[in-house]
Amino acid sequence: MTSSIISRISGFIPETSHRLSARAVVTSAGVIAGENPAEYSPNDPFKLWVIQLVIIIGMSRLCYGALLKLHQPRAVAELLGGIILGPTIMGRIPGFTATIFPEDSIQILNLCATIGLTFFLFFAGLELDLGLMKRHLKAAIVVSAAGLLVPFAFGYLLAFALYREFLDDSTDFALFALFVAIAICITAIPIVVRMLAELGLFDTALGVVVIGAGMGNDILGWILLALAVALSNASNGLVVVYMILTAIAYVIVFLYPVRWFFTWLARWTGSLETGKASPTMMIATLVMLFISAFFTDIIGLHAIFGAFIAGLIVPHDNGLSHQFAKQLEDVAMNIFLPIYFTLSGLKTDLSLLNNGKAWGFTIVICAMSFASKFAGCAGAAKYMGFNWRESSAIGTLMTCKGLLELIVINLGLQSGILTPIMFAMFVFHALLLTFITAPLTTLIIPKKHLQKMLANKITDSEGEGPSEVPSPEVGSVVDDSEKAQSVVEDSASSVGTHRGARQN
Repeated sequence: MTSSIISRISGFIPETSHRLSARAVVTSAGVIAGENPAEYSPNDPFKLWVIQLVIIIGMSRLCYGALLKLHQPRAVAELLGGIILGPTIMGRIPGFTATIFPEDSIQILNLCATIGLTFFLFFAGLELDLGLMKRHLKAAIVVSAAGLLVPFAFGYLLAFALYREFLDDSTDFALFALFVAIAICITAIPIVVRMLAELGLFDTALGVVVIGAGMGNDILGWILLALAVALSNASNGLVVVYMILTAIAYVIVFLYPVRWFFTWLARWTGSLETGKASPTMMIATLVMLFISAFFTDIIGLHAIFGAFIAGLIVPHDNGLSHQFAKQLEDVAMNIFLPIYFTLSGLKTDLSLLNNGKAWGFTIVICAMSFASKFAGCAGAAKYMGFNWRESSAIGTLMTCKGLLELIVINLGLQSGILTPIMFAMFVFHALLLTFITAPLTTLIIPKKHLQKMLANKITDSEGEGPSEVPSPEVGSVVDDSEKAQSVVEDSASSVGTHRGARQN
């Protein structure tokens, strides 16, 4: 037995030495030795990744500059940049996709995109005013419910027409209608959060209600999507019940015991008193962030929900949460997040919309989706006490679709529920509604009204939505402190020039 082990070791050492020497030879080669840096190598993917990153960021910045006067946030520019780099335009150049974005390299971009999106939702949780959210929780729930039920009903009506024109009896209508209804009613919360930040609406009651309602929409949307996928795979819906129960338990554990622990840790490390995160506090928070994102991902929800909850439980006292965001957001927002939006554009091919009938149904999809979402959410916001200007802005922001709808329709395509032509219709629908969200919101709430909203912190001690005071344009307002004035000055500059921390 001993001789056998020695024999194996003696055989293993030369083999390992040969592999290491071969690797050394590969890594020692370079452009001077004739190596092509654009050639993808699974052993050394860094060089091609840098080339991809430079192209992605360069294209997204060019698109952002072109769309600046149209009041488009960077998310739309990055998505448009991905479409330009994808099969719709530059992908038609022979060899471009195979050379710059080979299939084997996409998994690394996917990982970077997921990291960027995870950090982005973590920052959203860090910056969210929990006190303001609690005061407007009822409004967020009502808007979320209306933003689901009304579009869901319209989605089923739309499914009848689409089914009759593009499908036959071999496709289960109930399952097809479920996919269509989910695509119509879902809100792209990652893009909405970014729009709110760039438009200066994040730290307002309007922004809090939109974020709360959007998160509720998306959580229920993921649950419905899990049900749709389970049914399409001839499975039962019991897994969805387990997912709901597990998600509820997870939220309770994180919002109470875990949050208490992190408050104690912040005091113990001195981070809470100084407002600056100690190395121990920083490491513990990052570990908690990725564990939370990992957990929500493995139970069937997306990692972004875990990241958002992780941001909520970090102590917000003494500016500690803002310090976390300040230390981490530059690389995440300017390097990793653009990859997420651009990568989604790379997967989109709009050339499939090539006849009048397809475009006619595409317009109908866009119109019904916008009208149903806007009417449901704006009507619910008005019912909860917001004025018409604020209600219209809430309804408009909730119509934003973006990439979460792309996830839904991609799953529908993979399951054989949607045909390629219908997939292209819904991609265009997602892009159009995302494109018009920011300009419409800016028209509804122009700069002067935004300054008033930020100068006067919207509060409500009863949690019933804005209270009525004689301000017909902005809604209920209560004077805050010097902090509000500083926010106004910063935000006025951001709105006037469309620049800010997340834009540069």
